[in-house]
Amino acid sequence: MDTHALESPALRHHFDTAEQQKDASTLGMWIFLVTEIMFFGGLFAGYTVYRQLYPNVFAAASNELDILLGGVNTAVLIFSSFTMVLAVWSAQTGSRKGLMVNLVLTMLLGLVFLVIKGFEWHHKWVMHEIPGASFHWEGPNPGQAQLFFSLYFAMTGLHALHMVVGIGILSLLLYMAWRGRFSRDYYTPVDTAGLYWHFVDIIWIFLFPLLYLIGRHHHG
Repeated sequence: MDTHALESPALRHHFDTAEQQKDASTLGMWIFLVTEIMFFGGLFAGYTVYRQLYPNVFAAASNELDILLGGVNTAVLIFSSFTMVLAVWSAQTGSRKGLMVNLVLTMLLGLVFLVIKGFEWHHKWVMHEIPGASFHWEGPNPGQAQLFFSLYFAMTGLHALHMVVGIGILSLLLYMAWRGRFSRDYYTPVDTAGLYWHFVDIIWIFLFPLLYLIGRHHHG
């Protein structure tokens, strides 16, 4: 028992070594992310099918999205992935200050993303383009246009929810870093949280062209 305790103060009793604990945590996160890929994959597949069925209306509705704000948000998330990488690197090298600074920067970038997305959603509300009784569409086939916006809000809303969860996780990591819980020998939570954050960013990298870019040339 003493030998096990000396392995690492963060080593849980059901693991033999710190490396085994890290591998188990990483595998667990990858399994979780696979289920998330299947979850988002269903939405992507549904969107793709309807886009093929109603290409003209979906292209016209896509033109109603703000490509500038969507592009800025894409840049924000890409940069947040960079700061998350720096946070993991800081944890690996034992830099407590670097870890805390980069966690804060990553969270701030996540909040910037959510604020910009909030402005986009508010504009849709003002324009009566939120699906429901008050939905209004000037062009033909309003039902098909409403379907586009239903998918848009479902996909971006689910993504935003994952961002909120990610910010919450990073907040917990920041508290743990402040308490000195991480070191060169133990930074597994930072590593696995980084995988989650990169996954959320990658989902947006697919959402942006799918919702904002494809078919825009069909609409004058």
